[in-house]
Amino acid sequence: MKRAFAVIGLGRFGGSICRELTELGMDVMVIDKSEEKVNEYANLVSHAVVGNAVDETVLKSLGIRNFDHVIVAIGEDIQASILTTLMLKELGVKNITVKAQNDYHEKVLSKIGADAVVHPERDMGKRIAHNIVSNNVLDYLELSDEHSIVEIKASHKLDGRSIIDLDIRARYGITIVAIKRDKEIIVSPQASEPIRENDILIVIGADSDINRFEKKVMS
Repeated sequence: MKRAFAVIGLGRFGGSICRELTELGMDVMVIDKSEEKVNEYANLVSHAVVGNAVDETVLKSLGIRNFDHVIVAIGEDIQASILTTLMLKELGVKNITVKAQNDYHEKVLSKIGADAVVHPERDMGKRIAHNIVSNNVLDYLELSDEHSIVEIKASHKLDGRSIIDLDIRARYGITIVAIKRDKEIIVSPQASEPIRENDILIVIGADSDINRFEKKVMS
């Protein structure tokens, strides 16, 4: 069943989400103050609206509370982002995801009821930094300020060695939650499971412990 999404703000982040949701077959409505930006997406989405999301009457007239999920992707205007989020919450929108400019902005958004807050530039910066520092790190997802889930490509040093043999949890304090091997995914692998070179290890743990594992075992 198709889900209905509304994307408020058509900057780089909002536009990217809009395209992806459309490709996934979702119903998408976009809202932006710029007629030029709205026209750019008019042929791509179900509905494209020129309007100011800070105006509560605009949100009501669009039936915003009927959407399954609203993404607030407003760029530099933190005040507009906060006011829009507050109005969406008061109008009864079920799920609200908001782009934050900084940690202070995130705190305010969380306090007023945003269901999810994202830092696309900061998070992408961390991913790129991890990827360029280590050839073995394929992806990186921050869970908190100190914990992450990381995809690490197994080097020849691990080939044929089992999880218990490496004593990963005791020595490094991290957990291998899954192994991707060609088209197969081994979820919660047994301790006796041998690792093969080029396996993708999906690891969860403290950043400091993951970094130790990368340096000592993967290089």
